[in-house]
Amino acid sequence: MKKQDTQMLSILHYSQLLNLFTLVGGLIVPIILWQVKKDEIDNMDAHGKAVVNFQLSLLLYGVIGSLTMIILVGFLILLVVAVLGTVFPIINGIKASKGEALMKYPLSITFIK
Repeated sequence: MKKQDTQMLSILHYSQLLNLFTLVGGLIVPIILWQVKKDEIDNMDAHGKAVVNFQLSLLLYGVIGSLTMIILVGFLILLVVAVLGTVFPIINGIKASKGEALMKYPLSITFIK
């Protein structure tokens, strides 16, 4: 039987903020947390998939932004990626800690169903 653990769900969301300090830590750590705890914690699988899909989407948008910097639109794309990648993990981490339903990440592509 799976247990309810809102603290671990919020840590999963907050772990994305490691991207502020490392290049891919905000992707690797959530994948590890999700895979280790998905069978133990209620809703961890859904939250984990949402986080990984969001991080993969941001990575893709970051690559596109980097490639389009030569025509200056890339700077705007990278700014949007930075803001989304900082604000929404905090919002969803707070919601998860309160036991609220998972909020959809904006511009997230579903790579993992």
